[in-house]
Amino acid sequence: MILNLTNTFNPFPEIEEINFKSFTFSGGEPHIKIITDLTDVDNVMITQRVNSFNDFGLLLLAIDSVKRFGVKNIDVFIPYFPAARQDRLMMNGEPLSLKVYTEILNLSNISCVHVYDAHSEVTPALLNNCVNYNNHSFISEVIKELEAETFLISPDGGALKKIYKVASYLEEYEVVEASKSRDVKTGKLSGFQVYKDDLEGRDCLVIDDICDGGGTFLGLAKELKKKNAGKLYLAVSHGIFSKGLEALGECYSKIYVTNSFKDIDGDHLIKQIKISALL
Repeated sequence: MILNLTNTFNPFPEIEEINFKSFTFSGGEPHIKIITDLTDVDNVMITQRVNSFNDFGLLLLAIDSVKRFGVKNIDVFIPYFPAARQDRLMMNGEPLSLKVYTEILNLSNISCVHVYDAHSEVTPALLNNCVNYNNHSFISEVIKELEAETFLISPDGGALKKIYKVASYLEEYEVVEASKSRDVKTGKLSGFQVYKDDLEGRDCLVIDDICDGGGTFLGLAKELKKKNAGKLYLAVSHGIFSKGLEALGECYSKIYVTNSFKDIDGDHLIKQIKISALL
């Protein structure tokens, strides 16, 4: 059976759902009450889109609630794993946030943690019994809508390993590498470079795992156009879009994203592909 803590997120629709009620106390604490009787159930999957620490807290409470029915095997699916980008120490005085989240979850002693397109290899390494779904089927769906000679663009060094794996999976698609610099104190981006002299007017698909404010993709778009790029497209597994879509829409003809982080409806710029169709 499956317990989908986010009502609009159901990555495994073929599995029978567990009924529950959740709310937040006036003091700010999340709470859950499972309505379905799980006394004779051996296996439960709990899914949660974590957009806040309270979402993560509700997940932990749900795990405990399910355990108290005597369920033997509990899996958790967190498509966008929180603090995945805080996977190393950049400056003194900052926490190693990813390790905090993973250690808390590991204490729950669940059977398996499923994540979608983890930001780096650190997340699966820190989680006990982790399954990391790659983005290959997602990019396969995206590429069906584009021209056959579209370049695959790696926005920075962190994306290189993944994009070459995608290119190998797709076959016959050329990768163009790019880079940038980031000031670790201010977060300011600069020094965007594209390592191909002439893109020959061909369309370009920029591939990455996360789009937050979009600064990386705006800076990259300018450099791609300087190198004679055709239409620009963006495919990101996790769309946060904290600064909206207007600026991105001025650079990119279409943005492709999964529903790992949130639902996006009614925007002509976005095509959202549900994870349920990709797993």
